[in-house]
Amino acid sequence: MTQRTFFKSPSPVTLADLAALTGAQLADPSCAGKAIAGAASLDRAGPSQLTFCESKKYAAQLEQTHAGACLVNERMEGSVPSHVAVLRVAEPYRAFVAAMRSFYPDTLRPASWFDNSGVAAGAVVHSSAYLEDDVVVDPLAVIGPDVEIGSGTVIGSGAVIGAGVRIGRDCNIGANASILCAFIGNDVIIHPGCRIGQDGFGYLMGARGHQKVPQVGRVIIQNGVEIGAGTTVDRGALNDTVIGEGSKIDNLVQIGHNVTIGRNCIVVSQSGIAGSSTLGDGVILGARIGVSDHATIGDGAQIAARSSVVGEVPPGARWGGSPAKPIKQFFRELFEVERLGREGSAKSKSKPSGSGDEEQT
Repeated sequence: MTQRTFFKSPSPVTLADLAALTGAQLADPSCAGKAIAGAASLDRAGPSQLTFCESKKYAAQLEQTHAGACLVNERMEGSVPSHVAVLRVAEPYRAFVAAMRSFYPDTLRPASWFDNSGVAAGAVVHSSAYLEDDVVVDPLAVIGPDVEIGSGTVIGSGAVIGAGVRIGRDCNIGANASILCAFIGNDVIIHPGCRIGQDGFGYLMGARGHQKVPQVGRVIIQNGVEIGAGTTVDRGALNDTVIGEGSKIDNLVQIGHNVTIGRNCIVVSQSGIAGSSTLGDGVILGARIGVSDHATIGDGAQIAARSSVVGEVPPGARWGGSPAKPIKQFFRELFEVERLGREGSAKSKSKPSGSGDEEQT
């Protein structure tokens, strides 16, 4: 965090203020007035910066840190150097994130890339579109007929908003994103290069060619959703494609037609969710997961990275593998395969030359 070119430098706050903000206990009350003006990692923090440590894995870095203050749990408190003020808290990283959000609020939501206010001269806005007050439209954006956009929303340069799309308040549509056939709630962030609402991959296959199936559904994106750069969300074929409130989608994810994603889900990069699949509330998908069509993943289930999901995953389950199965079963099978491999290799090495297994010539 030594680079200050792109984000505003935070104003100094006292350790007393930080303790109140994070719910931490200041080990030495006499340090309450000490000023902290930013945050950094253990190995890079300076005397005026805050850092954190919650794992013995980083004990050596903690002992060498030059930070002004450190958020730690009771287990790590004894490793903090004497010149570093201690802020004791049960979950140091969670407290550190709270401090970071306070220090760098301009990182939480993208602003106009052009430092623009209102509709830029180079934007194209259809005469029938309705924009509330305080909407920002950057140069080269295109807003089609009958579009409605709520106040506080920013439309990035080169973005294309198709006919009839509704976008709520305090949203950000990144540069070069395209949005069609979609209703978008409030406080939604769609990062650059996303493709929302194009027709899903639906064909009636046949020996003489594949007939395109009309995709007449919509995309519904509820409040507080964030969608990473380069992600695609297909509109529904008959039913809508729905992304539930508070869900966070990483970069380069493919979401097929008629998919329903519940509230507060996490979908990590390079995952693909095939058509008509359903994710319950609070589901977490690791990176590079494939979910087959018409699959169901129950509320709160977690799927390990590089897994493939077929059929139904129970609520609260932890699955992994390809095809995915309960994680304990997956690891048992993996260890058994490794054991058999080791035994087979050992037997092969122990066979004496001329044992009779060689091909006779």
